[in-house]
Amino acid sequence: MSARAAAAPAPEPPSTRDVILDAAERCFADRGFAGVSMREISAEAGLKNQASLYHHFTDKRALYEAALARGVAPIVALMEESGGGWLDPAEVERNVDRLLDYLTAHPHLPRLIQRAGLDDSRALRSAVRTLLRPVYTHGIRLLERAVGPWEPADLPQLATGLYHLIFGYFANAALLEVIADEDPRSPAAVARQRRFLKAAVTQLLGVGAGTRRSG
Repeated sequence: MSARAAAAPAPEPPSTRDVILDAAERCFADRGFAGVSMREISAEAGLKNQASLYHHFTDKRALYEAALARGVAPIVALMEESGGGWLDPAEVERNVDRLLDYLTAHPHLPRLIQRAGLDDSRALRSAVRTLLRPVYTHGIRLLERAVGPWEPADLPQLATGLYHLIFGYFANAALLEVIADEDPRSPAAVARQRRFLKAAVTQLLGVGAGTRRSG
């Protein structure tokens, strides 16, 4: 029998900046921008003092925008990479899998996005619009290729519906847990949601329906 294989190298620990962003994402998602202080984020990140936090981020707004930008960027990248991949059933399943895998690994992000839309600060609202608008515009471009019975005027509603189907599940996980008496973030619950989303998105986009909607 061959010698025992060497143990796989341990993954590199996250950088201090990523640890801070992880803590900020959780705190801002739970309590919003106004409801959390830099001191609380520093404590959540396990920092000895706030100096390290301010070394990476000049103020709370910079940290908030960085946390939101970091979370949204991979979603925009996925949408850009998928291109016309929402027109084939196998590609729909693959893209839903990629998106669900990402949201499962970052369960606080959908609630962070939800809270961002509720913040009443005009300065923050401008930043939020800049950071989140690409998700909407890329989504509309992808939906313009949909085969289903949708007219151009329907696409904003279709985009909104898909957003709530995918992101709303995680954003409202705490409420769903109370109602259903089950953790919606458990592997079994996410697996059921994954199957549902693949079927629902396929039907909503008219994938496999044959003739594409005329433009």
